Amino acid sequence: MHPPRTRLSTLDPATAQLVHLAASIAAGSEGELRAAVASAVASSLDPVWVEEVILQSYLFAGFPRALNAAREWRKASRREGPSDDPGEDYGEAESWARRGEATCALVYGDSYERLRANIRNLHPALDAWMIVEGYGKVLSRSGLDLARRELCIVAACAALRQDRQLHSHLHGALNAGCDPSDVEGVLDVIEALVPDEDMRRFRQLFARVRRT
Repeated sequence: MHPPRTRLSTLDPATAQLVHLAASIAAGSEGELRAAVASAVASSLDPVWVEEVILQSYLFAGFPRALNAAREWRKASRREGPSDDPGEDYGEAESWARRGEATCALVYGDSYERLRANIRNLHPALDAWMIVEGYGKVLSRSGLDLARRELCIVAACAALRQDRQLHSHLHGALNAGCDPSDVEGVLDVIEALVPDEDMRRFRQLFARVRRT
């Protein structure tokens, strides 16, 4: 059973700010990250959304940047971290695997089986971690809908200039319920964080994705 889709028709201001934060966490300087977090606090961006984007950022930008973002968020928002979280309970690994398979299948669509085979050929552990840890434990969390998660992943992959993963998640955002205008909006929002040559390439890439 696939997770429910959230259909976005426009890139609303809160989502635009969220994707800017995702890109800043992934590839921004310390000053850019601090400014993005301060902006999130000042605009009363949903703190649950912010924390979910920070949590998922370790999948794409690594623990150091996720930890730095969490630290800046705690200082700026003055919100204490929760005392516990479902992500601590590794007894739920089987449930995470089921959820991860469903979420990954939705994101990758017809390419899902090929993806699983390709990743397993790279290393079986990577395939298991992708499904259980990535798509199950993290990206299937209830605090943020999958459409906005995918838009934030697009922002992070573009900011990091990871073309192959960006290509997959441009498709994934559309598969998760985003309108093409939302994806174009993400590229507009992060344009200042990405060199012009790279941004031109990403826009051409998305044009090809839309034609497929």
